[in-house]
Amino acid sequence: MLAVLRKTLYNLVLGFFKNTNQRVRSRLMVWYMQKETSEHFHLLTKVFIWIIFPVSILYMSINLYYLGQNPFNSMIWGIIIFFYSNFLPDLPLIFRKKRDNGTADLVWYKKYALLWFAPLFIWLLYSGIHITWKTTENFHNLKSSAAYGAFLILLGFFILGEFPITFGDIIEIVSLSIYGIIGYLTHLRVDKIL
Repeated sequence: MLAVLRKTLYNLVLGFFKNTNQRVRSRLMVWYMQKETSEHFHLLTKVFIWIIFPVSILYMSINLYYLGQNPFNSMIWGIIIFFYSNFLPDLPLIFRKKRDNGTADLVWYKKYALLWFAPLFIWLLYSGIHITWKTTENFHNLKSSAAYGAFLILLGFFILGEFPITFGDIIEIVSLSIYGIIGYLTHLRVDKIL
């Protein structure tokens, strides 16, 4: 059953990248997309089995038994964010331009908006709305992973934070960032950045 789930997820991701490649008229070859997706899925599966799954069980146990909170929703969100974060550094590449001495790059908050809100920008692309933002940033670095982790902490605060904030709430908020950073670093490891 896990092999079927893995194959289905692999086909969904590969299909998404093929479709996006056609929409932006990129010249990436299908064999290259298959190779790249396969490499990322291989390490993604290993990291999920050996790190994410045991940490998720430990996270649930600590929250249920010691803090008396139900962490199921934040754990599910964390696992989704882990998978998403593994492919995130490649998503803003459709908005990348080559380095050119004559044109200025985007200001920092627009660059990182492309990273933080990549699903929104891709939805706009699929809706036929073209964004003119182009950046020379490629997001395959530790600085971008740190910026993404900080964004996930803020996102976790807005999604999972309840006033008054307790120690258990802080753990849930930070957990999203941890799942996301592990996914992001897994991607960087496959691309030999780490």
